[in-house]
Amino acid sequence: MMNRRELLQLVATMTGMAVVGGEAFALNLGTGLSYTAGSSDIRFRLTAREINLLDEIAETIIPKTDTPGAKAAKVGRFMEVMVRDCYTKAQQDAFVDGLKNFPSLCLEQYQKSFFSMSAKQKHEMLVRLEKEAKTFNAGQSERDKERRHALDTENKDNDFARQKEFESLPKHFYTMVKQLTLLGFFTSETGATKTLRYVAVPGRYDGNVPYVKGQRAWA
Repeated sequence: MMNRRELLQLVATMTGMAVVGGEAFALNLGTGLSYTAGSSDIRFRLTAREINLLDEIAETIIPKTDTPGAKAAKVGRFMEVMVRDCYTKAQQDAFVDGLKNFPSLCLEQYQKSFFSMSAKQKHEMLVRLEKEAKTFNAGQSERDKERRHALDTENKDNDFARQKEFESLPKHFYTMVKQLTLLGFFTSETGATKTLRYVAVPGRYDGNVPYVKGQRAWA
């Protein structure tokens, strides 16, 4: 069965960049940080409607065919846990801001909610965001180069106890959602057993298994 690091590498390849929160996910550890809204005691939580919206977006990315889609895997709930436990405060804020702004983008583009759009319109909306995310992330990467250089220069003058750790700028909301969709789906029971082929206890290694066109990949 595919381990967490292998899955992270796969998702990074599919989305063109390292997975946000991937290191904490690989170690099965959270960052210990939580999203706050005016009080440091309030844990990161999404509303039922926000989770339903994330499920709807995820279902557009991985739709139901002859096998279950992302909604059946309850990917929206996975996103909430992942963002809460593996994202930094800055990443959490960027995710929440993007999620809250998403309905307005839909109204602006189609004069209706994402829930009310046709499958074609949903697809077009996400294609638009994919292009927007590519440009946005490229800009963030360029700014990160400048910030990293400035921090390296500052750290040269500091002793070990005063060294500062570099934190990348948050990626685009859609990039985070797409990565979380892929991670959540392929680590779910639904994705691993009904979309991929799964063997609970692998047997011997066979490096030359005949391929039948259309057969599912192994989990």
